[in-house]
Amino acid sequence: MAPTFLNLLPKSLAALGLTAGVMGSGVMLEALKPNQVQAQSTPALLEFRWDNSKDYRKLYYWQSSTAKRDRATYYLILKPQDRKTAILKLSIQIPDYFDASIKTKNLSLCKVNLGGMLSRTRCEETIPAVFEVAENNTGIEVFPDTPLPTEETYAVVMKIFNPSQGGMFQFNALAQAPGDVPFAGYLGSWMIDIN
Repeated sequence: MAPTFLNLLPKSLAALGLTAGVMGSGVMLEALKPNQVQAQSTPALLEFRWDNSKDYRKLYYWQSSTAKRDRATYYLILKPQDRKTAILKLSIQIPDYFDASIKTKNLSLCKVNLGGMLSRTRCEETIPAVFEVAENNTGIEVFPDTPLPTEETYAVVMKIFNPSQGGMFQFNALAQAPGDVPFAGYLGSWMIDIN
């Protein structure tokens, strides 16, 4: 029988070569692994609430990052089916334990094109509006120059640093319709998640 190359090498040297080949392919597989998800582009498909009631309405949102203390852009979205009347004033209630600094210069109101599998959620047109932020960052008042009609999808866009503590934060949306009675009605809630 003719000697082969592996027969000429000591068995330990052959095992070493085999081990190096396996390790090399492991490094290549590591390089081909997809990137870790940085943010959820949509709310969870299943959401559990202890006090689930018919008065709670879930609103759609998109955020660019869910990591603590990371720079993030939030799109708090209002679809046409989320409201029955035009919006004269929008109030967003924020929990007091959401310890992020919200500044009016980092807020905007826009008509959005909702993203999906192949596209991102983006502003199509900026809507002129005046913003007021409560001193303790527990509320945002949005006053559009003209009432927002019910046919389009709009979003309040916030550019902030995420809070330093993780958890779920419920932002409530209240809207005042044009008319004689200055009454704000509940539209729904955005359940913001910070990892």
